Amino acid sequence: MEIQKWTKGSLEAEISKTLTQWEKDYLGRGSVSVKTDIIRNMVIVSLNGILTPAEYNLCHTLEGLLSIKRNRTGLVESGRESLTSLLKDLTGEETVSFHTDISTRTGERIMIFKLANDLQKKLS
Repeated sequence: MEIQKWTKGSLEAEISKTLTQWEKDYLGRGSVSVKTDIIRNMVIVSLNGILTPAEYNLCHTLEGLLSIKRNRTGLVESGRESLTSLLKDLTGEETVSFHTDISTRTGERIMIFKLANDLQKKLS
């Protein structure tokens, strides 16, 4: 898709929609809500409601909490190539680095895609 066709808000919404579909296709279930923000050369995605009730239950112990973090991070990292490919298709930009973490307290995952160029400036 050509970047010129997007406003900042419409591209953020499309990234959220696309990542939710990726979660459903790749992980078997999607988050409850997703919010994407484009800031300079970063795409920051906040995904809420990603843990299952059983995973919340496991998080009551340190061992369970670390296990959930490790497993969920491993699942997302295993799909990293497809994630960065989806982002390139939408933004036209290469991902230079990808960072992710999950809060076992709130059930929120944050994904940060650092891009090769300033996407916000391109959209202005």
